[in-house]
Amino acid sequence: MPPSMPPLADDPRWALILARDAKADGQLWYSVSTTGVYCRPSCPSRAANPAHVQLHDSLDSARATGFRPCRRCHPDGPSLAGRKAALAARACRLIETSEEAPSLNGLANAAGLSPSHFHRLFKAATGLTPKQYAAADRAKKIRRGLSGSGSITEAIYQAGFGSSGRFYENATSLLGMTPSRYRAGGIEEEIRFAVGESSLGAILVASSKKGVVAILMGDEPDALVRLLQDRFAKARLVGADAAYEAFIARVVGLVEDPRLGCDLPLDVRGTAFQQRVWQALRDIPAGHTASYADIARHIGAANAARAVANACAANPLAVAIPCHRVVRRDGSMAGYAWGAERKRALLEREASP
Repeated sequence: MPPSMPPLADDPRWALILARDAKADGQLWYSVSTTGVYCRPSCPSRAANPAHVQLHDSLDSARATGFRPCRRCHPDGPSLAGRKAALAARACRLIETSEEAPSLNGLANAAGLSPSHFHRLFKAATGLTPKQYAAADRAKKIRRGLSGSGSITEAIYQAGFGSSGRFYENATSLLGMTPSRYRAGGIEEEIRFAVGESSLGAILVASSKKGVVAILMGDEPDALVRLLQDRFAKARLVGADAAYEAFIARVVGLVEDPRLGCDLPLDVRGTAFQQRVWQALRDIPAGHTASYADIARHIGAANAARAVANACAANPLAVAIPCHRVVRRDGSMAGYAWGAERKRALLEREASP
């Protein structure tokens, strides 16, 4: 008869170690008697013989073996993912506190990494490139400044622009309108819109000069128009002409088959944090899902699952920014601004062969 497998081989925790699953870091450790070390699950070392391995549910238990910590995975300190998240977080603080946006080389030097390595790490942790994060942060600062009582010029310099000329070159992309119009609350900003029908009900698509600002879904077209009016209370809403119907057709096509992906020009308006979350949502492949906690870890804010949920709820671009791909940690259906049945239908369409 063949020899029986060691009991550890059937332990589901051992499968996490064989998979080098970083999600188990901080929850599980293992020690190897033949090497006299203890490791974290994601350790890149060659897999040990399970007959020589002991599992530990706490770091204290691993230390109690008398073995030394592995020099490759450093189980006593933060995980590799944690170290990367900490580097990205420090870079975010540096961007936010600098008078002018730091260069990529400057940020990389501060992190002790090469520019290319830092760029990859930062985007993986936040969902944005350093340049995109800096732009979102400056947009937030200029919005805050324009909402205050100071002059537009003061707001421009306080947001980190070296000259007013540099700001005005980017004002429309940052604010979606001129700074004076933004200060006036978006009065007279022109928003074009039209309503169409899909198998999931009514769809309203609205656009600024920059791109699509809203994709709303519901049962009643009139209710969607009222929702648009609430979102853009001071804008001038204009019913779109026949040429705009092409946008509606493309959005309806996206709803009917969300696997197609969105290639529409978007005018994404939100805080730096919301934009990081929304970019992370767009990184989820069609047919796949992620939890709020997964998204929080992806953007380097592991403890911000609740804030991620709020950002998903605030998403004004249904399907184009696929918040329907977010589920609860146990895989069950989470909330959806446009209705649970629509969310279920979109996920089923993406899962279809």
